[in-house]
Amino acid sequence: MPEFLSRRAFLASSASLARNSCIVLTLPMILTACERAQEARLRGDAFRTLTEVDANELAAIAARIVPTDTTPGATEAGVVYFMDNVLGDKREQELEFIRAGVRELQTAAALEFNAPYFYLLDSAQQDQLLTAIEATEFFASVRFLTVAGMFALPEYGGSADKIGNQLIGFEDRHAWVPPFGFYDADFSARGE
Repeated sequence: MPEFLSRRAFLASSASLARNSCIVLTLPMILTACERAQEARLRGDAFRTLTEVDANELAAIAARIVPTDTTPGATEAGVVYFMDNVLGDKREQELEFIRAGVRELQTAAALEFNAPYFYLLDSAQQDQLLTAIEATEFFASVRFLTVAGMFALPEYGGSADKIGNQLIGFEDRHAWVPPFGFYDADFSARGE
């Protein structure tokens, strides 16, 4: 049986994700980007903002941040579509920053492993390069976009097929029967 992180623990641990990121998103911005991403993913559209190489590189990075193992990861959740929409929403400066970070990562892949692209490396090589840059603003920005796309509501383009919901143990029900959770147990016992 999978061990789920409580919603409170998840929110507490994810609160610092935006720190050091060059991208700042409000909830309406995330919802709009998710909605556009969902439409693009379902139609099989080409990326609006990212080149094919940029999309492959960012998808590979996201796949190492939230890898596919016994559970689906960022690849299955389609977070690269979310990234494409966020970076295309009048964020030319942030897009150029991300592209510069991708180019630096490609240079490191060429120097360290004689590979033209990061996404062509095996997972151990990718992890080695990402570990070297994990304290950078570029990595913080891509991590933030990955997590935002991973756990945003599926109807808004994030967490395709509710993959993010499954990972944190969120049960998306139309209605809940009391008691709703451990915090409501005393409420139910008092007969309120």
